[in-house]
Formats: sequence, C-alpha cells, structure tokens
Amino acid sequence: MPLCKDIKKVLVIGSGPIVIGQAAEFDYAGAQACRVLKEAGVNVVLVNSNPATIMTDKALADEIYLEPLNAETLRRIILKEKPDSLLAGLGGQTGLTLAMQLSADGFLETHGVRLLGTDAAAIDCAEDRELFKKAMEKIGQPTVPSDIAHTVEAALEVAEKIGYPVIVRPAFTLGGAGGGVAENPTELTEVAKTGLDASPITQILVERYIYGWKEIEFETMRDALGNVIAVCSMENVDPVGVHTGDSIVVAPALTLSDRELQMLRSASLEIISSLGIVGGCNCQFALNPDSFEYAVIEVNPRVSRSSALASKATGYPIAKITTKIALGYTLDEIRNYITGKTCACFEPALDYVVVKFPKWPFDKFAGISRKLGTQMKATGEVMAIGTSFEAALMKAVRGAEISLDTLNATPVDGRDVEDRLADRDDRRLFTVFEALKHGITPQRIHEITRIDLFFIYKLQRLADLEKELEAGLSPELYETAKKSGYPDSAIRRITGAEELPHLAAFYKMVDTCGAEFSAETPYFYSAYDRACESRELARSGKPCVMVLGSGPIRIGQGIEFDYSSVHCVWTLKKLGFDVVIVNNNPETVSTDYDTADRLYFEPLCAEDVMNIIEVEKPIGVVVAFGGQTAIRLTGFLDRHGVRILGTSAEGIDIAEDRERFDALLETYGIKRPKGCGVLTEAEAAEAAERLGYPVLLRPSYVIGGQNMTIVHDEEHLRRYMRRILTGGIQNPVLVDKYMMGSELEVDVISDGKDVLIPGVMQHIERAGVHSGDSIAVYPPYNISDAMMRRIIECSEKLALSLGTKGLVNIQYLIWQNELYVIEVNPRASRTVPYISKVTGVPMVDLATRVMTGTAIKDLGFGTGLCKTPPYYAVKVPVFSFEKLTDANSYLGPEMKSTGEVLGIGRTLNEALFKGLTAAGLSPAVPTPGKEIGVLLSVEEHDRTEALALAEKLKMLGMRLFATPDTAVVIEALGIDVTVIPSIAENDGVFGLLDNGKIGYIVYTGAAYDSTVDLYVKLHRHARQAGVPCFTSLDTANAMADIIAAGYRCDNTELVDINHMRTERTLLRFAKMEATGDDYIFVENFDGKVTCPESLSITLCDRHYGIGAFGLVLLEKSSVADCRMRIFNRDGSRGQVAGNSLRNVGKYLHDAGYVSGDTVRVEIENGIRQLKLYLTDGAVSSVTVDMGRAVLAPAALPCTFPGEKAINVPLTVLGQEYRVTCVSMGNPHCVVFCDRIDTLPLQKLGPAFENAPEFPERVNTEFVRVVNPVTLKMRVFERGNGETFACGSGACAAVVAAVENGYCEKDRDITIKVRGGTLTVRYTNDGVTLTGDAKLIFTGEVRY
Repeated sequence: MPLCKDIKKVLVIGSGPIVIGQAAEFDYAGAQACRVLKEAGVNVVLVNSNPATIMTDKALADEIYLEPLNAETLRRIILKEKPDSLLAGLGGQTGLTLAMQLSADGFLETHGVRLLGTDAAAIDCAEDRELFKKAMEKIGQPTVPSDIAHTVEAALEVAEKIGYPVIVRPAFTLGGAGGGVAENPTELTEVAKTGLDASPITQILVERYIYGWKEIEFETMRDALGNVIAVCSMENVDPVGVHTGDSIVVAPALTLSDRELQMLRSASLEIISSLGIVGGCNCQFALNPDSFEYAVIEVNPRVSRSSALASKATGYPIAKITTKIALGYTLDEIRNYITGKTCACFEPALDYVVVKFPKWPFDKFAGISRKLGTQMKATGEVMAIGTSFEAALMKAVRGAEISLDTLNATPVDGRDVEDRLADRDDRRLFTVFEALKHGITPQRIHEITRIDLFFIYKLQRLADLEKELEAGLSPELYETAKKSGYPDSAIRRITGAEELPHLAAFYKMVDTCGAEFSAETPYFYSAYDRACESRELARSGKPCVMVLGSGPIRIGQGIEFDYSSVHCVWTLKKLGFDVVIVNNNPETVSTDYDTADRLYFEPLCAEDVMNIIEVEKPIGVVVAFGGQTAIRLTGFLDRHGVRILGTSAEGIDIAEDRERFDALLETYGIKRPKGCGVLTEAEAAEAAERLGYPVLLRPSYVIGGQNMTIVHDEEHLRRYMRRILTGGIQNPVLVDKYMMGSELEVDVISDGKDVLIPGVMQHIERAGVHSGDSIAVYPPYNISDAMMRRIIECSEKLALSLGTKGLVNIQYLIWQNELYVIEVNPRASRTVPYISKVTGVPMVDLATRVMTGTAIKDLGFGTGLCKTPPYYAVKVPVFSFEKLTDANSYLGPEMKSTGEVLGIGRTLNEALFKGLTAAGLSPAVPTPGKEIGVLLSVEEHDRTEALALAEKLKMLGMRLFATPDTAVVIEALGIDVTVIPSIAENDGVFGLLDNGKIGYIVYTGAAYDSTVDLYVKLHRHARQAGVPCFTSLDTANAMADIIAAGYRCDNTELVDINHMRTERTLLRFAKMEATGDDYIFVENFDGKVTCPESLSITLCDRHYGIGAFGLVLLEKSSVADCRMRIFNRDGSRGQVAGNSLRNVGKYLHDAGYVSGDTVRVEIENGIRQLKLYLTDGAVSSVTVDMGRAVLAPAALPCTFPGEKAINVPLTVLGQEYRVTCVSMGNPHCVVFCDRIDTLPLQKLGPAFENAPEFPERVNTEFVRVVNPVTLKMRVFERGNGETFACGSGACAAVVAAVENGYCEKDRDITIKVRGGTLTVRYTNDGVTLTGDAKLIFTGEVRY
C-alpha cells in the first residue's frame, strides 16, 4: 500500500502518439508506473491517446481512456472518475504541460486533486526559462549568457546584447521543438518566430552558442525527504549544438577527469535539491573542454528519453522508483530490483560501456537536409553494451539497421572528405572514420568537429585495426577484431578470408553495482572474454523459446511491434516456457529487465542472434512479432536448422516472393493488380508500358512502403529505377498497375485448419496512400454484405494456403466492385494493438498459443469473423513534420507517419472527430465574426470530386480560395471563390495564413513536379500558423463531415476501454412536445446512459435519428420526485427549460410515478414546483414555477457594466440593437423589434449567440409588443438554433417587457410563439409559466 494513505485513486497522463522527441520511452516509463500503482492497491485511471502501447493494456489500469490529450478532456475525466491524485511526470512533455495547465487555472485544487511527486511550483521553475535562470543565479550555478524573449523584436535585442551566434530554446516543448541556432539577425527572426509559436507560453530563451563545449547529462533521483543520488552520467560524442537525442551518447561519461565528474555530479544534486524535485530528473550541462568552466543548459523535472537510456544502461528502474517515491516511499525504503539486496539509494556502478546510436528518418524523405542541430530529428535509437567504447559502438552501428556492419559508409556526395567533416549531420561518425583512413590527423579532425580527441583516437584504433586485417588474418588478430566489435561478415569482407577461426561469444550480466553484488534479473550483453555468466546461470529446466524484438523505432516499424513482442513473451511465460528476448531498443517495455526470463541487449543481426541461440538452445524462435526486422532473419535461421515457431520460412517466402504468390492466387481465383518483378531499368519501362500508366513501384522485402512510389510517366519511372539500382538491391523491384480504389486490411489468426478474424478495417483514403498514413476505420463503414462475405472467404483461403500458424495481415483493394489482393504480411501488423483493444480479442495471446500447438477451436473465441462491438474505432496517423521542416509532407505510397492515435465513438463521425483531435487536427469551425477560409489546389483528375467538397465547405460557411485552374471549375458551379495566383510565397497565400484568413489547405498537386518545392514551403508556413494541410480529398471530406456533425471535446462519449459495452442495447424513449418544442425523454434511473452529450447529437438528428430539439434524462433524486438533465441537440448542457419541465410533469404523472397534481423536479440550479392540469385522467397542461429572474450581468454572464443590463446598446453584424439581459437559470438576451416575421434569424441568431459580450453564449429572443398583455416572439437558442418555443425565453421576454415598461407586473401575459401560445406571470416572488404538454409517440432505439 502507499505510505500516503490518502492516495486511493490516481490519474496517470500518458504521452500520446509517437513523435520525434517523444517516443516509446514513455510507454516503458508509464507501464512501469501503472504496475507499481496497481501493486500498491491504488485504483489507476489512465488517459492516453496512443493505442499501440503496452501502457494502455487492460491489465495495467482499472480505467483506461483512449481519448484526446487536451485540457478539456482531462477535466471531464476528472469530473467523472474523481481521482484524488494526478501523476504527470511519466507522460513526457505532453503530460507535464497538461498537468500544469490544470494546476494553473485552479481546476486541480478546486476538485481536490493533488500532483504526486514534484509540485507545480518546482515544475514551473524548471520549465519556465526565466524562473529557471533566476533559480540558478540564486544558488550560484552558472548558466550560458542568455535572456528571455516573448517577441521576435525582444529576441533580436537579446542577441544584439550577448552576441551571435545564438541558440533559441522554447519553453515547455519536447525534443527541442521550435529551437535552433541563428548566426545573424535574419536567421534569428525565422528561428525566434518558430520557437515562440512552438512554446505554449510564447516564451523562448535566447542563449549564447557555446560551440565546441562538451555536453554532459546526469540522471538524478530525489525523494521527499531530500535523499538524492546520481543514477548515471552520460556524455554526448557530439559537442554542444546537436540535440542530445540526435547525438551518439555514451554512458558513463568517458572523457571527464575525476574532478570534472565530481564537479558536475555535485552541481546536478544541488540543482535537483534546490528546485525541490521529487522523483527522477535530468540535468544537462555544457563543459568547456579547456578549463573547468561549465554552465547549466536545462533541467527536465520528469522522466525523459535520457531516463530510459540511463535505466537500461544501469539496470536502475527510474520510472518505477519515481512512482514509489510519489507514493510516499523514500530511497532507503525501496529495494534495488536488480540485485534484490541493495536499496535504491545506492548509486549504480558500471563496469562496461554503453553507446546509444540514433535512428534517423532521412531515407524516407528524398532531398531532405541531413543537418543536425538543436531540434531533434531522430525517430528512435539503439543501445549497445560492450567492454569497450569500440565494441559497443560497432554493435550499435550494425544494430541500427542502416545496412552497415562497420564504419565504412559510402559518402552522400562527392566533396572532399575534409570539407565534409564540417557537416553536422547523421554521417559525421562515418566521415570522421573515412578521414582517419585518408590520413587526416586526429588533431585536425578535432579542430574541425570539436569532437573530443578521446573518441577520435578510439576510431583511429579501429581504422588501424582494419589496415592490419587487410594485410592478413591471424588467430590473435581475429580475436582482437571480435573484441573490437567486428562481426564475421565484416572480417571476411576486409580480409578476403573464406575460413575464419571460431571464437564463441560470452555473455556478461548487467548488475547495477560493478559486480559487487550478484544480480537476480538475468540481463546480458556479449563480450569475447574467458567467462560466460549466461552459460553459468542455472536454468529452470523448462523448454526455452526465443522471441526476436523489432529494433529501433522508425517510420514503418514503431511501438506496435514491441506491444506484440511483449504480449508474446507474457503468454509464453504463462504457458510454462522459459522465455528469452533479444532486442536493442532502450525505449521499450520488451527490454525491461523483468519482461522475459532472460534479456539479451544485442543487435538483431544474423551472427548476433545465432550466438545467443548457441547459448540458449531454444526449442524455437518467434519472428512473427518483431516486424520486418525479425522476419528478415527467417531464411537465415531456417538454413541453419533453427525451428521457426508459427508460420514456416516456406510460407513467409511464398507471401514475399512475387511469382510464387501470384501462382497461389491463381489457384484460388483471387485477383490482384497486374504486375511483375523487374531487375533493370529497361525491364521496368517495358513492364509499365505493358500494364499502362500509372504504375506502383516498390522493392520487395521492405517495411513502411520504403522507396514505394506511384509514377505517371516513363521519365519519372526511369529516374526512380536509377536511384533504386544504385543502392545495390538484391531482390526484384515490383511493378504493379495502380488502381485508386477503396483499401481494406484484415488481421487473421490461423492454426492451419481454422481461422479467426478479429476485424476488418477500411481506410478513409483510397489506395495510393500508405496504409500506415491512412485513417483506418473499424468496422468498415460502406462495404456491402456480399463483398464482406467475399473478403472473409479470400482471407480464409490465403491464411490456410500459406500454412499460417499465428497472425497474418492481408491488404485488399476494391476497385470497380471487384476485390483485389494488394499484399500479405505473414506477421503481426501495426493494427494488432488497436484491434485487440477495441474488440477484446487478445490477438497476440491467441496467436502465440496457436504457435505452440493450441487449436483455434479450443481458444474460446470461435472461428470466422468475430462479432462487431457497438463502437467505431478510428486510427489516425500522426506526423512529425514540425521537426523535419524541409520534408515533403505529400502523402503517397511511402509511409511518413511516426505514430498514431485512436478515436472511439458510437458513430463514425464521433470517432473521427476524436481521432483527428487527438492527432492535433482540431476542427476549426466558422462562427459569426470568425471567418474560416479553405485554400483548394487540386490536380486535374481530382477536380470533379473537388466540386462536391467545395459545395460541402460552402454550406458549412467556409470562405473558398483556390488556385486558377481549380477556381474555374468551382466558379462554373456558381460557388463564390477567391482566386489565388499560385501557392508561391509572393502570390499572397502566406499573408492570408499569417492573418488567419485560411484555416485549411487542400492540395493534391503533383508530388514530383516543379510545384513540389513550393508545396514544401507552403506546408512549413502553414504548420507554423497551425493550419492543417490535406493532400487527399478523402481526408478533407472526412474533416468536413465531422465539422457538419457538430462534435466538440465537451460532447463526445468518454470511453473506458476496460468497461466498454459489448453490444447495442434497447433504449426506450418518449418523444414529447410543448408548444411545438419537441424533446426526447429517456428514463435513466439506472444510470446506463453515460454520455448524453453524444447521444443527443445522434438521436436529435431529424434525418438520421428520432428528431428533436434536445434530449431530457429523467434520473433519481434524493430531494425531489425526479431529477431532470437536459441536453441541446448539439450536445451542450441546458440549465433549465420550461417547455421540457412541463413534459416532465406529464411523463411522471401519466407513467404512474406520481399521483397528485403537484410535482417537484430537481434541475441544475435548484428545484422547480409543477402544477398539473388533467383532462380525462392525463395531464394536458402544466404551470411551472420558473424561479426568480436575475438581472445582474454577472449572472448570465455578460460583460455589460452596472447592476442591470436593461435597454443597453449591442452592436451585431455592424448594426446597433437595444437589448435587455435576463437570467432564468440560463442566459437570455431580449431584443424588442417592430417586426419579427421578416428577421433573417439564420444569420442574426448565430451572431447574437456568439457575440463576445456573452462568453458562455446566449439565447436570443426577438420580441414584438402587440399590446400590454400580448407579446409575439421568435427565439434562437444556443446549441439548437431557431426553435418553435422556449419556455425560459418566454419568461425572459415578459421580465424584459415589464422592466422596459411595455407590460405590468403580476399580470398574465400571453406569448405567441411559432409552436402556439404560452402564459407567463412575473411577480415579486418569481415567474410562472403555463402551457400545454403532449406525448407524440414512444419507441425503442438501439444504443
């Protein structure tokens, strides 16, 4: 149990989707935290939008909300779940920033929620650049000369004062987002603007650029009593100026003297103590290599990327310890989980070297700048452990999956090597190595790169070793090469030797304490030594299974594969196997010390894996869950006699080999787009001519659609083939006829006899956009029953014919009502986590059981297609273009997204809204006074479809802009459009973006023609302005649909995936009306309607629902006969409604819930008394005590001065009106007019409703005084538009008429409205409303 006994229920905020700067490390940290909280008996409420994580697994929290991570959603979840505490430090910058927002506005304090761990003041002090600088000055810690700026002008003044070059560091951002180096005022103007836009508090630090200084990090830990330790020191190989996430990092720091090490260690402990940090904290320093001068760069008061690296490097579980401390424990009370003997206040000691090597996405974006700076660009990383820097570095390089097993990389251009040394890019390590081999001295390389000579001399040693190897191989030299990290493949290539001596790999254990204590958790790295701690380890005697992980996070292979690997391990352990996992990604749950029985932190390369197999002797190896990384090893393992668990190597090869797969399809009469494999440029041109353009080109055996493209002509095809062939590919290039149909995905589990299909997904975007970049919808939204039957039949045949034992992912295309197979992936796909969570089918668990011999029929889930749950689930891709500013964001067949989010809703549009919002694409909706423009620029073949989109946007009130050719087509339809000469900067479009005139861009121009550079610049500028760009008409149409649907963050259902409805249930209702004001009444005495806001939108729709102005819930009350809650048709909450109250009285009486002629009803702001009038035993009319009218402006609220707002001027749409403001429990603005019948209420109403004088919107009554006892009224209700009547509005109209002298108090006043007649009486005691109440019909609806 927690030491703090008042911690009962904790809200944990996750980090959201994988983006550059915030990757899988927070899944690892969050999963650890949730497990600690659960073990302590705490109720865990988790909020995260990322479905691909272990963290969002059902077992890790009691309530799990896959919801958008924004302040509004968190407020709603807190109100619903009522946690007493909030843990934010494990959700990256996203979680921290959201927690600080809720703390700053007082919401947490108001609702009794406390921040666990570091308090808000300490977080502010660390994150706010100005406060941090002052805090460092107070304790005498040096900082780099700098100052705070909130404007570009202020930034320029700071730079003028401290001198160029400068570094810009935005506050409250992740991965250096928005930051950069500026050499002069022109560059600073651009960088400062970007940084200010990126910071949620519009604040940047402008700092003197201390080029050439070392960058050192300390990961520290502190408890609430002030006990503090340094967990790990880390050193960047690159000097200051390259983001630590983009630098090669070593642990422990290798180039520091003892004095330097102790100096920075002491500084980090002093900083964390002075700030009052509780838990893990990362401190970054710059150190002058020529003196003992240092400066504090920044402090991260949370678990960070470096925390994950430090945890895996030392074995010290930082996230777990941080959570324990948050529960009230102190470091001396927490056990060291690795040794089981020492406590957490022992500082780890390393007797090995750890190297982290980044994984960059540059191969995905042709022509993108490879330059590295203060803004992170790497998508992931690998970690390697060795007995020396050289050995660890060589392991890291070959494990990074960059097609290298040495440091000999082909230069990216033909410049002289010494010139290239000055380039700070992803190739710098290899350029340094090349320079050394060309005879450039270490000193000269140091002068150019400022990389410490220690590292350069280590590389010199490797260069010298290769020269020796070239001269001839001896057993001693072979051993030296192995100890230096060279694999046999590299040694053969360098020496030319056919036969090599054999030297077995030995494995050492990570123990956190330099072997001072024995370790209880087997966690190994290879070395060529004389002792093997793995072989010496006592085994359990259980059969052993090896699971291959997926390596570094990269575009095309992300965290979803780690999810699958971990679930496979967990299931195998349950089944009684000893499980070994091999992986080299420090950010993941799979490389946590206690996930498998034994962990090998090794490259996923053939030799490395075989060396482990020699030691472990597994009965089988699982490759199906490690993505393409693991699948690529299948053939090698099979040739070496290693048993592959699951689908055989033969089945995998059939799926990947074009000719064999085509033959299989022909056997079953299953179609696929025509195509063939080619090996030369001429063959490709001939194939394309035969198939007809456009064609799809892609290499075989790739991930994420790498190097996949659609070409429309021979010139483009030849250019593509020349680029591909220069890369030395070994497998054929596939040429397929391109068909722009609807794309589907099917995940299948097969045991070779039966199949189970958890779900079928349909993409929003048609074929041509990579499946990873498409919005995927489950269940399909417009597939006919006949086509669905065909899909299931084909899926069963393909899975069984491939001999699948486990999972297979099949992608289909529907074109001209015919089904085509696009491809088959004989492994887990990226859709597995989200389909598992939405359907409740544990796909990896079932597939693993099938792999080990269990029949599908015995798993308890049946066979065939699983039952569809009563929700839509929409997977939306997330991109990191803000970090890759010059990347072409145009979506096509090559994957570009780094992560994904999930939206779950009762309807497709609700799920789409939540998914797009979670992905950062919150819909911008036009309102009176707030015009939203859309820029349309589409290719010729898209223009017909663009017309429908233009018409839809115009109906939504959008202003249309278009480039000339697109504009001509739109204007021909009679739609107004403003012509923009082109998308070039000097043609005005950038100014429109800056001025907020354009809210969306729809661009489907050619991805490879002369306009591509213009689009890249446009997209970059739009991103800075927060304007989304859509390169697919399908995506743009989806956005238009959800805008039309009217969903907002406050009217969607909050879905707890641990307690989802399993089927649609019948909901009984009554449709009733009072004076034409119709509402749907639902008994909710059992509380089964959990999200009336969302339900109201669908049920009130007059075309697709029951149709009404709102939804009324009747609920239990402890103070009245009934409690009434009312929701407008847009899902917004209504406070009081006289017409609905009358019908509540009729409903309760006629249904037998009350028997007399009076009823008491509890509403939002009190209790209302109802007097019933009966005809033939049924209620026919009702008088409602509406309470007192309030005239104080603050009660509405409205911004008018004074004690009352009676006959005050209000300007709307450029015209002045005299208005009177009245609160009847909800806000009303009454306007007296000579004529009301001809008023353009559809235009006037929204303008009044959203006038800035009414911050919470307002109901508006337009009233004509007929005589002293008769008023005529039209009403425009907030959230509903013009209605037939409004009971509280009629009351407000009478109160306003009395206050303005048109009517007398204490008299019955007749109000004529569109729906009939009401009677209102305004007295000193309050206001009463009398009118009819009628039942229209009753019925049932599926909910």
